Amino acid sequence: MTGPLMEKTAIEHVSAPPPVREPAVVNIEYGWHGNNRVELLENGEEYFPRVFEALRQAQSEILLETFIVFEDKVGNELQKILIEAAQRGVRITVSLDGFGCGELSTEYLAALSNAGVRLQIFDPAPRHLGIRTNWFRRLHRKIVVVDGKIAFLGGINFSADHLADFGPEAKQDYSIEVQGPAVADIHHFALLQSGRPARAKYWWQRRRQRRAELAVSDHDGQVRLVYRDNGEHPSDIEEVYLRVVRSARRRVVIANAYFFPGYRLLREIRNAARRGVEVRLILQGQPDLRVARLAARMTYDYLLRAGVVIYEYCDRPLHGKVALVDEDWSTVGSSNLDPLSLSLNLEANVLIRDRAFNRDLFERLDELSSNHCKVMSADKAPRGRVWHMTIGFLVFHFLRHFPAWAGWLPAHKPRLKPFIHPTGSDKA
Repeated sequence: MTGPLMEKTAIEHVSAPPPVREPAVVNIEYGWHGNNRVELLENGEEYFPRVFEALRQAQSEILLETFIVFEDKVGNELQKILIEAAQRGVRITVSLDGFGCGELSTEYLAALSNAGVRLQIFDPAPRHLGIRTNWFRRLHRKIVVVDGKIAFLGGINFSADHLADFGPEAKQDYSIEVQGPAVADIHHFALLQSGRPARAKYWWQRRRQRRAELAVSDHDGQVRLVYRDNGEHPSDIEEVYLRVVRSARRRVVIANAYFFPGYRLLREIRNAARRGVEVRLILQGQPDLRVARLAARMTYDYLLRAGVVIYEYCDRPLHGKVALVDEDWSTVGSSNLDPLSLSLNLEANVLIRDRAFNRDLFERLDELSSNHCKVMSADKAPRGRVWHMTIGFLVFHFLRHFPAWAGWLPAHKPRLKPFIHPTGSDKA
């Protein structure tokens, strides 16, 4: 069994002969679709049963992208279901991130490949002195599409740390299930990313979003896919946040695991609070990465003095990436509001205009902030002397731009390769 302490990992088997394929550059802006059914799924207790049941019912096709799969009870169940689906003739493509899935064993991956699963790894890289080197340009999306009819998208990985029985380090997170016309766009996007043929979008379809963001109809069930890549759409998710926060009239609630946005979004959040909008931020109080809380707290003084209410969730690590504005707009996805997600990672969010969904998300976040968070006050916000502020300013900009600088290095140019069985034969 290849283990995490070995110099070589299963992911490194992708360095065998087949040609390197660059990730798809998708110059498409997907539009709004009405008459969708969208359901919020909170944590693994709600997410995994729904996804696994959909996979078990698959008849023709499964497309799955994820940042992390662990060989635990969740990852092993996923493997079993995918193998069973492949054996009954379902066409399956699984795309895994080379960093997030770097601990998977050869046996785990080979079992999928031998069953007929088309398995590919994003940005694989060998270890140097036992340390993984593919830190940047991650495939951070979490998308599942089954038979082109049902889609799941959000922040939940296939790992047991999204279940409460994992213990104090279990993550608080969200995803959605979508059924309806919007699934066609998610399916089209996933096909393009997987390298399978997809019907081309016409030029007028590619330009729909430029006219659509605030002109969408008032009918509920409106859904739109947005994504960021390192090609034609490097800031689409950030631009959506800027527009909707700028247009907010009553309330803005953002729950985000890694909060360290640029000045433009910070300024829009501050300005919304100054004009009387109720602005709540729910951030990590018990982070899985301490630097995440340190970075977020550097923004507190600036925001609190404008009237933004900041909560820190302290029960366990917060991993969510959700937001809502007023009574009808919401978003759920994989994108954090930090330099990695906004500048480098491959991300995908779903935008939702639906009053019932917005109300459900608000009630869940309101319960979370009221009963499981501590409120930060201006007198607790980190600030200090001039030299503290100067260091903070330099650290802020270093963290904001470092991922992009690192991404210029050839070693971090993204690659997508098929998994190659150690025997040298590609079964997928």
